[in-house]
Amino acid sequence: MRTNLQSIQRCPWCWNFLIHLAIKQALESLWIEKENVVFVTWIGCGSKMNQYLDCYGAETLHGRWIPFATWVKLANPKLTVISLSGDGDTYWIWLWHLLHAARNNINILHITCDNQNYALTTGQASPTTPLNAKTNSTPNGNQIKPFDPVKLLGSAGCGFVKCVDWKDLNSLKETIQEALKYEWFSHINVNQPCPSWRRW
Repeated sequence: MRTNLQSIQRCPWCWNFLIHLAIKQALESLWIEKENVVFVTWIGCGSKMNQYLDCYGAETLHGRWIPFATWVKLANPKLTVISLSGDGDTYWIWLWHLLHAARNNINILHITCDNQNYALTTGQASPTTPLNAKTNSTPNGNQIKPFDPVKLLGSAGCGFVKCVDWKDLNSLKETIQEALKYEWFSHINVNQPCPSWRRW
């Protein structure tokens, strides 16, 4: 449990703070004690978010957030376990972890901060980058069709999977509340801008 939270490490105008606020409000509204929450992140723009939440937290190895969160939940099923990562890490580099977590259906909430690019590494295209969007890895426009995270997770057996827009704080908070009350694996894809690299 952290006693002195570290300084914020975000780009100016990064909208991760709304996701952070929605998570905090959802936990408070459900009266979930901070001692019963474990927040797991990875390497990426959202990875520092667990430092801003007053609960147990872990910044894991690249792509290992789902296995770590699974081990925590199996070790103590009474804990509320939330994991968070970006669209590049979630839907490309370690997609198989996410799909098998949905298939295994362990009671974990996973949130994907989907800004449609690899923002930490200067804005390369990701699996959710729109067609023809110009990024650092696709200067002439992305030619690979993006996939739909909701359909993807639904095909893996995820019973609670929703896409929420970053601007609607109330809807985001309520969706997180719903997911936390759901007794199996849940996934929320948050569509958000990126002030540094998303230019479409």
